Amino acid sequence: MTAQPALAHPAAATGQCPVARGGSAENGAASAHHGYAPFAMTDPFPSYAALRENEPVMFDEEIGYFVVSRYDDVKATFDNWQVFSSENAQAPVRARGAAATTIMNDGGFTAYSGLSARIPPEHTRMRAIVQKEFTPRRYKKLEPTIRENTARLLQQMLAHPSERGDFLKDVAVDIPTITILGLLGVGPEMVSTYKKWSDSRAAMTWGDLSDDEQIPHAHNLVDYWTECLRLVSNAHEQLDKNENGDNLVFDLVQAQSIGSEISDHEIASVCYSLLFAGHETTTTLISNTIRELLAHPAEWQKLLEDPSRIPAAIDETLRFSPSIVGWRRKALVDTEIGGVAIPAGSNILLLMGSANRDGDTFEQPETFDINRVNARNHLSFGFGIHYCLGNMLAKMQDKIVVEETLKAAPGLRLIDAEKIVFGDNLSFRAPTAVPVTWGDQK
Repeated sequence: MTAQPALAHPAAATGQCPVARGGSAENGAASAHHGYAPFAMTDPFPSYAALRENEPVMFDEEIGYFVVSRYDDVKATFDNWQVFSSENAQAPVRARGAAATTIMNDGGFTAYSGLSARIPPEHTRMRAIVQKEFTPRRYKKLEPTIRENTARLLQQMLAHPSERGDFLKDVAVDIPTITILGLLGVGPEMVSTYKKWSDSRAAMTWGDLSDDEQIPHAHNLVDYWTECLRLVSNAHEQLDKNENGDNLVFDLVQAQSIGSEISDHEIASVCYSLLFAGHETTTTLISNTIRELLAHPAEWQKLLEDPSRIPAAIDETLRFSPSIVGWRRKALVDTEIGGVAIPAGSNILLLMGSANRDGDTFEQPETFDINRVNARNHLSFGFGIHYCLGNMLAKMQDKIVVEETLKAAPGLRLIDAEKIVFGDNLSFRAPTAVPVTWGDQK
């Protein structure tokens, strides 16, 4: 099976995926009887429900991971970082082929995770430094530009004479990309280039590419990493000239200069991860929020009547249709999850997308309900020491987009909602398009 990233959205890989060929560690029974296919994302929720009911901790031979699907087990595994390491979180699902490896080695590619795959004490040290730069002041400064860009992109879409558009392509992709580039001190003219690099990051890390398919993505990742190193070098030059860079990279270099224990390579790695995570997951969050609200017109109407409910709608979207449905851990010692023995060295896939619909935690979990009182208990940002650092920025951008869309296009509707598909990917559940119309109903 091969999976290429869709042009419309970095993490949305296309192609057909066979049913998984896994089984429980005890009996080796094929996982196909639960309908679970690890890369198939268009509608994984029935198979998630079957896993929770019948085999909440199972071993999937296709990917070589123990798959964990119940809320309490997923949360406890996230929380126990001493036993379940994050060191494999950014490892390629499929090993790099010889050609791609040569390209990346020759190109000086040495990028590593910003924070998500690092472990204490390294993670603790770096997160303390980086977290200081994710402040309400910085977010407030970004808000006017985000709102201006959203209004502009909505008006461009609504000006189309066909009265049809793709909310993903027309609005959701550019907003977080421009925001993150601004955070890193890069101009919007680089949007398309950075998107291309991010496509390759998704394909090479979480896709299932053949050796030949990896080659162009390997070249892109070398270019991507070279740019991250350039951003750090440029920040040093600005600091040497007593210039104010006014961006995250400059601030981290400045913190380094006054004693913060963070290296140039680590700062570049933060850039490498932030660019991808900061726009990839937020693009999907924005797309899924609009898509789910329009697919549930009564919930959309509630927001038209009372926009103060938008934050609750975002939390329910994060629970019901998260950007990331699976994240990885590695067992450091012999242990167990949910009563199932997990040998030391085992790879583990935590299905947050399944945990978020666990009926033991969420009442009527298959219902999209923006009045849900405990929606914020979702695990879509992880849990524990690796809880997503950029969650507030992502939610702020989503809130602004929903606010502006309600004002600009209160009559927005989905086109053929049942035909929307999601690209094949182990961790990311991203629609390949969100077709909408604002014309008169026929």
